[in-house]
Amino acid sequence: MAERSTFVGVNSITFNQLFKTEANCLEYLSSLKWEGGYCCKRCKNDKYCQGKKPFNRRCTKCRYEESPTAGTMFDKVKFSLLKAFHIAFKISTKKKGMSSLELSNEFELRQKTCWEFKWKIQQAMASSLQQPLQGTVHVDEFMIGGAEEQKRGRSKGAKKLIVVALEILDSGVGRAYAEIIENASAKELGSFLNKYVSKEAKVISDEWRGYTPLKADFEKLEQITSNDGKNFKDIHIHIMNIKGWLRGIHHHCSKERMQGYLNEYHFRYNRRQAMGVIFDLLIKKMVKNEPVRLLSTN
Repeated sequence: MAERSTFVGVNSITFNQLFKTEANCLEYLSSLKWEGGYCCKRCKNDKYCQGKKPFNRRCTKCRYEESPTAGTMFDKVKFSLLKAFHIAFKISTKKKGMSSLELSNEFELRQKTCWEFKWKIQQAMASSLQQPLQGTVHVDEFMIGGAEEQKRGRSKGAKKLIVVALEILDSGVGRAYAEIIENASAKELGSFLNKYVSKEAKVISDEWRGYTPLKADFEKLEQITSNDGKNFKDIHIHIMNIKGWLRGIHHHCSKERMQGYLNEYHFRYNRRQAMGVIFDLLIKKMVKNEPVRLLSTN
């Protein structure tokens, strides 16, 4: 099997030169989908021949034919595959991504159509949970929408509560993850830490009581006074950047959509030193992931 030709870079001109037609996109999907070898979904035969359409593969045993988009997040997309590739490129490589309204204007599609496809992309951007945060990790929660009147502490009222964890390095900051939670209980906070943070990490939180029981699982967990955020400067900057991005680009998002935006933000953030391969990684995740259910609310 010929070695797969991987797109590398963030230059729009280079991207446009490579992906000019539907065939260019289908060829790229085909090389990704079957880079580990062909296996028929029906009979598990590993031999194939050319299908009726370019880049389709037909099983030589049961004659089942499969397209490069079948079973991927590109299956049954309502617009051209070429536009889908260009939207994925914009969202993954542009520093702040693009809103569904911006995508609608640029690609001459309905905003709802762009919104639906962007939701698929955001699901593909979710963490694989295979690389937990290491070393020193600061953790804190914040609310989207500002503090409600007569609400104090972790009481969020109708606002959206989010927990975030950030690696603290000698040279600055490392990777980060965030997740929307129902409340700041030990159960919710523990579920988050168990998903995204190594048990060997030195976790540092403020003195909120919800973190205290988690020392049973995270032996190096340390609670210190927040001192109005001065002891957690890096993570508070990270939180302010997330809030600023949401206000500036997306203006409003529902509770149901919030995790998608957190996925998108941290997918780019965690690959800020490897942007050259971020598009290829996104397309690979969209090929390997099953089609997702679309939300009915914005």
